Amino acid sequence: MAKPTPDVTDWRNEVFGSIVNPLACLELFDYLPQVYMYVKAADGRYLRANRVVCRVVGVNDESAIIGKTDFDFFPPAIATQYVEEDRRVVASGATLTDQVWLVPDSRGVPQIYSCNKIPLLDQAGDVVALAGVKRPYHDSEAPESGHLRLLKVVQFVTQHYGDEISVSDLAREANLSQSQLHREFTRLFGITPNHYIREVRVGVARHLLETTQEAVGVIAASTGFYDQSHLTRQFKSSTGITPTEYRRMYSPLE
Repeated sequence: MAKPTPDVTDWRNEVFGSIVNPLACLELFDYLPQVYMYVKAADGRYLRANRVVCRVVGVNDESAIIGKTDFDFFPPAIATQYVEEDRRVVASGATLTDQVWLVPDSRGVPQIYSCNKIPLLDQAGDVVALAGVKRPYHDSEAPESGHLRLLKVVQFVTQHYGDEISVSDLAREANLSQSQLHREFTRLFGITPNHYIREVRVGVARHLLETTQEAVGVIAASTGFYDQSHLTRQFKSSTGITPTEYRRMYSPLE
């Protein structure tokens, strides 16, 4: 791309400098229903969040999230993952692109999202904040990257998480051997197929704990776990707390 001439650069800076509220352009992200956009200070506190982020953390208005951190809205194990990646951006001052994350949809089912984060610098060149966006890993990207068959695996799990699922089922769905599936899935998404199955089931269980008063044993049966004890072990491994503790902390029905 050709470098702007000095005159054009000065003109552009003058126009931007004359805008009373340059952050208003971020409001455009409120009109992208599947895109998560946020800005955080270097210490992890939210400065800006679009409607999708507000909905996910369970607040009705952006003012309820400003100044708070991920630990105010997510279980410790999950919040720690978010915060650690943010700290990488702040510490390195480098952009992170195409990071893969599991993001819950309206049913609580974790979907595959692509995440990008950039550092925001002050006049001295120090990182004072970061901005991030997450967007769905669409089918349209798969043919180019050769991963359409892995997206079939993702879709299969999100549709059948309540049933018994084996890695051999997933390998057959992807037309791969089990070892090939394990290798390719882990390389692309950063987790194993079995780990993804667990996270989908735990994600749906979290949603049901937040939005219903169903017994934990009933939730376990509907989300593909053997019994309540199995759900409790897997849930605590994923979130750091038990289902009962999670419901007490995060359900508005309690």
